[in-house]
Amino acid sequence: MVSETIFSPLESRESISKLISAQIENAIFEKKYLPGSKLPSENELCEQFGVSRTSVREALGALEAQGIIEIVKGKGMYVNKISTDTVTTPMRKYLKLRADRNYVMDLVHARQIIEPAISYYAALNHNDADIERLKEDIIKLKECSGGYLELANLDTMFHLNLARASRNRIMPLLLDPIHELIPEVKSTVYATVTDAKESAVIWHQRILDAVISRNADQAKSAMEEHLKIAEEHAEKMLEAQKKFKG
Repeated sequence: MVSETIFSPLESRESISKLISAQIENAIFEKKYLPGSKLPSENELCEQFGVSRTSVREALGALEAQGIIEIVKGKGMYVNKISTDTVTTPMRKYLKLRADRNYVMDLVHARQIIEPAISYYAALNHNDADIERLKEDIIKLKECSGGYLELANLDTMFHLNLARASRNRIMPLLLDPIHELIPEVKSTVYATVTDAKESAVIWHQRILDAVISRNADQAKSAMEEHLKIAEEHAEKMLEAQKKFKG
């Protein structure tokens, strides 16, 4: 049985597989194919698009790599449930592929742009569960006796939970791929700057105190100061690495 014709033949032969994947992706986002539903077969897609099987397979492979569809051998292609990973994984991979030593200060400056506003809205919009998570994050960081990477991951978790407390669904999506790179940087900072952990605990607590009291301006200011110190620590770490290599 031939499925309903959703797609139209392609007029351009330039980047055919990209044009195919774009049409299929749009059909999914327009809910013509719901999560879990089966896409037309390769033969049906070839007929609808008026292209070769090779082009269709390239397009389907690209969509599967993005997590938009799942290809089940012998059964067909199915629409995946869209999750936060669908959005953040490609950006995370891009940042890791493009990362070099110059990205350290870019990360710090990006956080200085985004995170004070996150603290502001976390103070306004948090709930009791958010506060409990943030308190636990600080306790875990303070009591951590593990390695520098564990410290860095605990430090990062506080900031991610603060983003969740802002109740803005875009903020965690923005921070997640950025935070994938941060532990590597922070672990090196912790290894280089002797008072980095103490500073993080102090400023996390000051930020949380302002959030608890719903003082948005104070929460924003505390985060600005915290990230100003983080910038100073990053500069010390980079300078130490420069001296070591020299």
